[in-house]
Amino acid sequence: MKPGTLIHRTSPAAAAVLALALIASAPTPAQADEPQASATASAGVEWSQLNPRQRELLTKFQGQWSQLPPERQAALAKGSQRWLGMSPEQRGQAKQRFEKFSALPPEQRNQVRERWRQFQSLPPEEQARVRQNFQRFHQLPPEQRQKLRKRWQQLTPEQRKQVRERVRARSAPPPHRPGG
Repeated sequence: MKPGTLIHRTSPAAAAVLALALIASAPTPAQADEPQASATASAGVEWSQLNPRQRELLTKFQGQWSQLPPERQAALAKGSQRWLGMSPEQRGQAKQRFEKFSALPPEQRNQVRERWRQFQSLPPEEQARVRQNFQRFHQLPPEQRQKLRKRWQQLTPEQRKQVRERVRARSAPPPHRPGG
């Protein structure tokens, strides 16, 4: 089977779960209560360990489950649990993001994956800062966002580095003073 063909043969919900599994972030409160959500990638997840709702959602994978790499099993289990914990609106947004991601050329998908890995390697405080800046950016009017994108693209790598440092310094918490 060629890479990527599995996604095209699965249901939209299962494909979205797979996408969530590939880019899953922090566990949700529901995941903390589920034993299969805490399964390590090296151990994998047995099909019988999935709850009935997860098995229903991942039914397309049942026949090949035991042949999937343990990391993939764990990612699918985690992604399915996240999916089941989402509201219908959140699921719709996740499907849209997956469709948009799937439409990207392979090179761009690889860039997105690499940026995600970089983001995941940041300390939690830095991740929170990045999320906050992202939210602020998306609250701007579309014209202003486009203008900022254009200005950013015109900057040299050194100028971009300076802008990042200024933003980081501006959004950093004030230094803690002992005794104060």
